[in-house]
Amino acid sequence: MSNGNIRDFDEITSFLGDYGLFQILVMVLLSVSTMPAGYMGVIVVFVSDTPEHYCRSPNSSSRNGTEWEQENGFHDRGSWMGPGSCSRYKLNENWTEKAAGFNDTEQCLDGWVFSTDKYTTTIVSEWDLVCDNAWKVPFSTSFFFVGALIGSFISGHLSDRFGRKPVFFFTMILQTVTALIQVTSVSWVMFTILNCLRGLGQISNFIASLVLGSEMLSKSARVTYILLGHSLGFGFGYALLPLFAYFIRGWRMLLVAAALPGFLFIPTWCLIPESPRWLLQKGRVEEAELVIRKAAQWNRVPAPEVIFRAGDYIVLHVLVAIIMLISVAMVYYGLSLNSSNLHGNIYLNCFISAAIDIVVYVATWLLIDRAPRPTLLFTTLMFCGIMLLVIKLVPEGMCTILAVLALVGKTGVSAAYCFIYVFFTELMPTVVRNMGLGICATAARIGAIICPYLLYMGNKILPYIIFGTASIMAAAVSMLLPDTRNSKLPDLLIQTKHIRRYAEALSTRPDATEGFKEVN
Repeated sequence: MSNGNIRDFDEITSFLGDYGLFQILVMVLLSVSTMPAGYMGVIVVFVSDTPEHYCRSPNSSSRNGTEWEQENGFHDRGSWMGPGSCSRYKLNENWTEKAAGFNDTEQCLDGWVFSTDKYTTTIVSEWDLVCDNAWKVPFSTSFFFVGALIGSFISGHLSDRFGRKPVFFFTMILQTVTALIQVTSVSWVMFTILNCLRGLGQISNFIASLVLGSEMLSKSARVTYILLGHSLGFGFGYALLPLFAYFIRGWRMLLVAAALPGFLFIPTWCLIPESPRWLLQKGRVEEAELVIRKAAQWNRVPAPEVIFRAGDYIVLHVLVAIIMLISVAMVYYGLSLNSSNLHGNIYLNCFISAAIDIVVYVATWLLIDRAPRPTLLFTTLMFCGIMLLVIKLVPEGMCTILAVLALVGKTGVSAAYCFIYVFFTELMPTVVRNMGLGICATAARIGAIICPYLLYMGNKILPYIIFGTASIMAAAVSMLLPDTRNSKLPDLLIQTKHIRRYAEALSTRPDATEGFKEVN
């Protein structure tokens, strides 16, 4: 076993450079791998959308709703149609004229006819998830985020124990295979359970790829990877969703199309190495050196004869991270999932929402080293909160202005959502980085689980007030965090920067900081 010192990994491996062939290959492969995560998280916008519907005629109770619509026209409802989509007028024995009074109605005893203007099928039209069963739609969406919550919690532990690489590939396969099995769902219950498993795979794969790439790159390359690689890959995947959905109008085939790209990443097992930082933390120094020496060969630079020596590692900031990520994720996914409820074309709204994310990721990359980390996070979240609260002042009926304010506000939370992973990656030491980010992602899923119910409350303005308030609260909490700009990625607990108030208290007690070494 070689002898060296791993207390400063970035300095020791600086001979590799920042953007050699090895780093570019890792950044490209891991960034492209986030594209499925980008559309899997919000594919529910189209899979679970509720088409326009009305009660099926008693005379067509044994006929397919689509056939009835084709023969009679969706809007040619006849005298049996009730005042709403969940009731119909009672008819006489011949089913030709209204019985008794004008207001004598009954439930849709023969099912519903769903419009096929937008979709051939969704889970709503296939399993009649309307009226008394409408609660099942947000429940299935929240169950996806329940799976993501579970995945955030357990994947961090598994990754810190078994390695970043095995967890990355296992969760990619899990996400892909689960989506394909979900296509065969014969009931809403089966679909919802598989939705949970798909959510588990989606977030676990996203976090594993984030950590795996971050731990193999220098500071400069790491920031570029997270913002211009990892986040943009996620954004491009999100932008592909409305394109897929526009041409594939059935929910089953849409899931098939979304799942298949995941299989393309399986051969990259031979190209993506394990995190050398994790290997060092586990005492597998020879394997870590082998990764670095192969990287040197790819980059065509000479490697030192001795690279590493063993050392020790470990974390904090989790409480602040939990508070912030519950709020940020709730707002981000709330605004993303609400694109189907905005005024205008659902496909265009979804694409604009994704395009906003892509532009914001690039802008965040340009700004990230020009301002202190807490200031940037505070500004983006405060901007989002103000824009969403202003919606309360929009006169009723001005749907276009409401949609514009919601999309403009989304720029702030999108910036915070991608940037926050840079921030907490820089705050947490190697030994618990994946577990720490897993806890953060678990907190984020709590916020994501809540948001579908906020959107289905029936009040168009109240969700924006809640999202705006949560965004402002997160902005206030962000100012407690220390600035990690120009700091090295910490390997040891002793290298971890403290919460700002705590650090100020320590600065007044020299005895408390004796022996403390902070890496700037």
